[in-house]
Amino acid sequence: MLDHLQPNVIGALAGIFGLLIIATSIGHALKLKNNKGDYSELLSRIYSWWAMAAIFTLAFMVSRNVSLAFFGLISFLALKEYLSLIPTRRADHRVLFWVYLVIPFQYYWAGIEWFGMFIIFIPVYVFLFLPMRMIIIGETDGFIRAVGTLHWGLMITVFSLSHLAYLLVLPTEVNPAGGGAGLVLFLVVLTQLNDVFQYVWGKLFGKHKVIPKVSPNKTWEGFIGGVLTTTLLAVLLHTWLTPLNLLEAVLAGLLIGIGGFIGDVTISAFKRDLKVKDTGSLLPGHGGILDRVDSLTYTAPLFFHFIYYLYY
Repeated sequence: MLDHLQPNVIGALAGIFGLLIIATSIGHALKLKNNKGDYSELLSRIYSWWAMAAIFTLAFMVSRNVSLAFFGLISFLALKEYLSLIPTRRADHRVLFWVYLVIPFQYYWAGIEWFGMFIIFIPVYVFLFLPMRMIIIGETDGFIRAVGTLHWGLMITVFSLSHLAYLLVLPTEVNPAGGGAGLVLFLVVLTQLNDVFQYVWGKLFGKHKVIPKVSPNKTWEGFIGGVLTTTLLAVLLHTWLTPLNLLEAVLAGLLIGIGGFIGDVTISAFKRDLKVKDTGSLLPGHGGILDRVDSLTYTAPLFFHFIYYLYY
């Protein structure tokens, strides 16, 4: 079952579970040491990380097609959360079938490695098709808002996240250290840890707000500390999982650190506009799927095109 994964990828997955064991031990130690403190949210977050890591690892272990289906499911859940939050017209409900139908097609293009169709399907063909389908219904009130919100949602939850799938199918011979799975793991681990690093540095040293009206807890200290720590981690992991040289690894770390921050605050702005705290409640301690992949909506396409331009 692990024959299609490089040893470095298997080692990295084992390392993730090692970190989770340490985090779980620290969480329970804090709870035992300070009975008056409420560590329920911290522990629920850690347990959710266990579940996510287990599902992610299982999808990787079985086969490439299962991994692609897993990423497609993530896009489906994120799109479903998005559509449950945005205001829609009654007439738009007849278009939603076509919106959801985009997902299997987009991941099919990735699966057969048809890069040309993969990269233009949603930005061009779906962009042209959705307004036409809405016009046939004959409802013009709120047309611009409806077509704009539907297409933006597809771009964020399907087009952007599907770059994870195309990373997975990139030729292994270009990256013998980790193959496509190594690139995905490198991106996902750095993106998620970047969120953690920015939170921790902000809690420890944060004083100067970056954009208080959008995300009051984001500080320059947290942002800079997170980006630098993510870049350092990229340098430490690049020979293990990617074909990047040292300079390229530094650039990749900066790209993921800065892109992750922008993705995070973009979804924060989306939630503030709709006056909701979380996009869902699927993941205890984390909110919804869209809350968890907010940074990836930016880092996935940015890192993909960075690595594709350099090596593919």
